[in-house]
Amino acid sequence: MHGCGNDYIYVDVSRHPIADPSAAAIKWSDRHKGIGSDGLVLIGDSTVPDADFSMRIFNADGSEAMMCGNASRCIGKYLFERGLTTKKEIRLQTLSGIKTLLLHEKDGIVHSVTVDMLEPVFEDASLFNPNMAEKTHSPLSNWRGDGGEACFVSMGNPHYVIFTDDVEQVGLMGTVLENHPAFPQRCNIEFAHVMEDGSIRTRVWERGSGITMACGTGACATAVAAAVTGRRGRQSRIVMDGGALEIEWRESDNHVYMTGPAEFVFDGVAEL
Repeated sequence: MHGCGNDYIYVDVSRHPIADPSAAAIKWSDRHKGIGSDGLVLIGDSTVPDADFSMRIFNADGSEAMMCGNASRCIGKYLFERGLTTKKEIRLQTLSGIKTLLLHEKDGIVHSVTVDMLEPVFEDASLFNPNMAEKTHSPLSNWRGDGGEACFVSMGNPHYVIFTDDVEQVGLMGTVLENHPAFPQRCNIEFAHVMEDGSIRTRVWERGSGITMACGTGACATAVAAAVTGRRGRQSRIVMDGGALEIEWRESDNHVYMTGPAEFVFDGVAEL
């Protein structure tokens, strides 16, 4: 399945357990020798009473991610359309907390999903150490774009959003910034530019996967960063390589809500 081109292999591990998901992610994600994907997502039973199902994500390099907005939307579609639930509001257990999925369905088909991504976090020493920002041969200030502004935002996983006129820099600097000493656990990197129509063109370098067509948490982080720096209000349309997501940073509860599509590509059988 994919959300705006951010494609993952999904396995229902309640029926098909995987002993080593990290190894499976590396093998299957290879776009030349495997199935090809941005990573592997495990759909399972919840281990806590407050959630209906669980999600684990393994990047293409085998590392485990904390959260993926695009994957969570795809899981909502899968669970409903495959008859695993009749709920249109699903609580999903992730490593970054329980996320609520609101399914937008017609005639049994889920066309889009709104995800409550909870509150953004701007300071987390385990994810971002600003004291290290300039203590390297490649200081972060070198990569702050127009106005010299960039913003760290955690959406359950770390993001560094850089506003620039040239979003194509992501290919040149993505891997350098992902592994910058200021980010103890590496970081997702967004290069963003506010367009004349008010939408925000964004390219994403995902931690552990490289350039991807889209990133749900990255879109949320970009929208929040745009609001914090005064570039946009609390609602933004984030346009990525694979499509657009609608983001609202709601003032009433300080939660970020992401709405976007989810699509099936194919089913198949793979060997470990």
